Amino acid sequence: MDTFLAAPLVSASGRGEIIVVDDSRTNLSVMGLRLTRMGYATVLVADPLAALDMIQARRFDLMILDMTMPLMSGISVLGEIRASPITRYLPVLMITARSDPGAAIDALTGGADDHVVKPFDFDMLGARIERLLDRARTLEGLRRANAALDARIAHRAVELSEVRAELAEAEAAHRALQQQFQALSETTWRG
Repeated sequence: MDTFLAAPLVSASGRGEIIVVDDSRTNLSVMGLRLTRMGYATVLVADPLAALDMIQARRFDLMILDMTMPLMSGISVLGEIRASPITRYLPVLMITARSDPGAAIDALTGGADDHVVKPFDFDMLGARIERLLDRARTLEGLRRANAALDARIAHRAVELSEVRAELAEAEAAHRALQQQFQALSETTWRG
């Protein structure tokens, strides 16, 4: 299966870059057109293996992933995404034509951040995309704050270790002075 790409578009609104993975060229064309009109830069991919390579090579803000594809299921793609440290936090919106409750359960337990049944309303899809992007931005901010806090803790631990070493040296010098004073005092008493 070949890859169908829409060149990444620079979004005037800066709303984000979305990769859409679906084996149907028609679905990809419609999604690309509608998402671009909503202000998102889009990359359209018909081959899930190519999509996995792309998300390893560059950063996307969100993936819209079809659940049922002949080459590799969306659930399998999702498993690969969540297993990689590079892509594990990529928000994934799973889409499917399956309307049974089991599809939603499969998608969500497989690691999808949200699930939408085709055909869907694009206004509703836009709201879900914005919710996922907002949540991803918040989580990224928390991860960065946590990393900065970890760095500060590590820096403080080094400083504390240095202070403890200086204190140990000062205590050793103090003991040596006390011993010298005691020895001097004993020689003065004897003499």
